[in-house]
Amino acid sequence: MANIKIPIGPQHPALKEPESFSITLNGETIISMDMRLGYNHRGIEKACEERTYIQAMYLVERVCGICSHSHSTCFIQAVEEIAGLAVPPRALYIRTIVSELERMHSHLLWLGVAGHEIGFDTLLMYSWRDREVVMDTLAALTGNRVNYGINTFGGVRRDISKEQLDGLLKTMDVLEERTKYYIEVASQEMTLIKRLSGVGYLSHEDAVKLGAVGPTGRASNVDADVRRDDPYLAYKDIEFKVITDTHNDVFGRTLVRVGELMQSYSMIRQLVAKIPEGPVTVKAPRKMPAGEALSRYEAPRGEDVHYVKANGTDKAERVKIRAPTLANLQSVAKMMENNRLADVPIIIAAIDPCFSCTDRMVQIKHADHGRQETLSWQALHAQSLEWYRKQGVDFADLNAKMSRRMKI
Repeated sequence: MANIKIPIGPQHPALKEPESFSITLNGETIISMDMRLGYNHRGIEKACEERTYIQAMYLVERVCGICSHSHSTCFIQAVEEIAGLAVPPRALYIRTIVSELERMHSHLLWLGVAGHEIGFDTLLMYSWRDREVVMDTLAALTGNRVNYGINTFGGVRRDISKEQLDGLLKTMDVLEERTKYYIEVASQEMTLIKRLSGVGYLSHEDAVKLGAVGPTGRASNVDADVRRDDPYLAYKDIEFKVITDTHNDVFGRTLVRVGELMQSYSMIRQLVAKIPEGPVTVKAPRKMPAGEALSRYEAPRGEDVHYVKANGTDKAERVKIRAPTLANLQSVAKMMENNRLADVPIIIAAIDPCFSCTDRMVQIKHADHGRQETLSWQALHAQSLEWYRKQGVDFADLNAKMSRRMKI
């Protein structure tokens, strides 16, 4: 039987964001997969370099709606290190509380999406009901359900009251009981087990070689977590277990995420019990001293990395973001091998991809002299027009027609 290629995306019901996957099949069996990134490139790194630090902080928070606190905190930690700011302990605890609530939000959202991708919509309804509880809690603590805006340079912009902390503990009790049911379903429901077991296999060796991070790596027994291995915020003050699994498939990635939910509930209780009194912010300069810093953060999807270079002005000279999805994409092609075409949506969904976080375009190699050169906006615009012209779309002709219509 001859191999055939079919496209999945950039527009596809199973993909919430536009990315292009080219699947090579032999019958129904996947032989290989190629990816094309770049459909969602928003130029956030470059935009941050043209804005003040405080403006960039809110822009970075919008790299991803689900991991907004992750990107904001990772960026702000780098800037605070450059500035030599000593963040008050209470502020670090508040940031950590929001961090773990965001992890709950992300994992519950993923659990529902995974259920939906395999036709288990009851799980979607239950888990997203609980996701609403988490989002309402975040709104009560920060003022926003998404893009919380809790961070500011030198601390956080609002405190948490005793009443809110008590309410947080009650919420953890409710969510813990419901999550125990999800663990029971994940570990005992044979329909779910048979549908996910063996799908998207990624061996421990391949996970290490391909740089898989977060639940994707930990489901292949990669025992790595920035919260434990390179502690930040208040993680050094609390106890938790890094959840790993040896199934090496989508079923294992499901078990890791529900296990991490239980750990998050425990961490919140410890943080509430240990949160110190005191201020929640210190004064930060508008202009940051010259220097550079690399910040690491364990986002719900895996290790997030932000690099910031300061030049003594009120704007960063360079901002570089490596989101966890970019680290995990290499492993997706390996996961696809020897699976069925029907497994493509859940394999892609299993890394909990955020292509908006990932997409970028920096350099192009010129064929005439073989060296790499950074494109200017004008050169990029001209290249885009030429690319579309070759596809049969002439924007110059379209603009002329539009001008004539406007005159009429």
